[in-house]
Amino acid sequence: MQIELSLKTIYFGATKTLLKRYDLMSDIAIRVREISKSYRIHHQIGNRATNLGEAVMQKLRKPFNRSADEVFWALKDINAEINSGEVIGVVGRNGAGKSTLLKILSRVTEPTEGRIELFGRVGSLLEVGTGFHPELTGRENIFLNGAILGMRRSEIVRHFDAIVDFSGVEKFIDTPVKRYSSGMYVRLAFAVAAHLNPEILVIDEVLAVGDAEFQKKCLGKMDDVAKSGRTVLFVSHNIGAVQSLCHKGILLSHGRVEYVGPIQECLSQYVSARKQTGKIIDHTTRRHPAIQVEHLLVNSSESDRLHLPVGERDLAIEIRGRILEDTQGDIQVRLFDTTGIPIGIFSPAFENGTAKRLVPGSFSLERVLRLPRLNTGEYSLMFEVVIPNVAATYEARDALRIDVDGTAMITGQTFRVSEQLGYLLLEEAPEGIR
Repeated sequence: MQIELSLKTIYFGATKTLLKRYDLMSDIAIRVREISKSYRIHHQIGNRATNLGEAVMQKLRKPFNRSADEVFWALKDINAEINSGEVIGVVGRNGAGKSTLLKILSRVTEPTEGRIELFGRVGSLLEVGTGFHPELTGRENIFLNGAILGMRRSEIVRHFDAIVDFSGVEKFIDTPVKRYSSGMYVRLAFAVAAHLNPEILVIDEVLAVGDAEFQKKCLGKMDDVAKSGRTVLFVSHNIGAVQSLCHKGILLSHGRVEYVGPIQECLSQYVSARKQTGKIIDHTTRRHPAIQVEHLLVNSSESDRLHLPVGERDLAIEIRGRILEDTQGDIQVRLFDTTGIPIGIFSPAFENGTAKRLVPGSFSLERVLRLPRLNTGEYSLMFEVVIPNVAATYEARDALRIDVDGTAMITGQTFRVSEQLGYLLLEEAPEGIR
């Protein structure tokens, strides 16, 4: 009888130790037990000093004044078992904990609590720049990544030509990667992650960077990897790509697992959750001890769903609550498309360089945002209270879903085209300034 051995990596979050041993071949590729991850968020109470003189004076006036810290749980009590050869789609709203989970599985960051068992080498592409040294050339980074995966030099040499060919950066392979464009960077990073034959491949939002041709190559390569029997974890807001590539899905919400099972049911629950109505304030993802937001209204409504008929573009935004310490702040709004890609920002504080003074007691911030001329479809908004060039003291991600009927044109028709052609209707410059 032939017994196969696999490299088993066990990660204990509580003891911060890393153990490796050989064990009998298991059908399990990844086992996650009670994984939690917390971050300590530092808050500056009161106005932040902008120069050394102000810092000294603040210390003299309030020598015992200390900054406040908040513990934020990005993941809480995550349990999952993923079999070898499975292709898993991880979906959820912005801030649900998807990227944090993948970083833990890739051993980029440590869990605060819990235990992970990995059976095999892990190759990952988490974001542009992860795992690459900017001062090294493309060639040197390929060998560096292979060494990190535990591969011999001869193995890396065997795959080198395929990596360079797939990435399309052969002319610049001996150039330091700090001089690469973001597209070149991510093409090479994906080629390295996919071609060095890890048993587990972890991909986070690879389709958010690169042109259509590169995205098609990525999907094709991931499909090849999946068919070769390796395990793939894929995070994306592109529902079509997740549906075509993945067999099972994991739905995350506010750092917890909401569903694990067949991909169709997972995506159905994800889409259904996005369409459920609640309050905008229910989507709060960051708070500051100096400010308590109690109401967030758009066009006099607290609902997290809004319908905009043809021709309507103005959003009256009001944030109300209580201030506990002297501070500053103003409204900031970010606009996202259906895939979660940011396409616009409204930020009077950063544009003007100043914010409104907020004193202890009740407060109300009001702004009227005029949306650009949008294509028919669904969009989402993120709301913040910000101090320019300092920090956001309040944040609500993916807080308002807007159903836009479209933009009326001179012909009387509605602007409605394929999303592949874009989301915004661009205008011709007035004749007088051409």
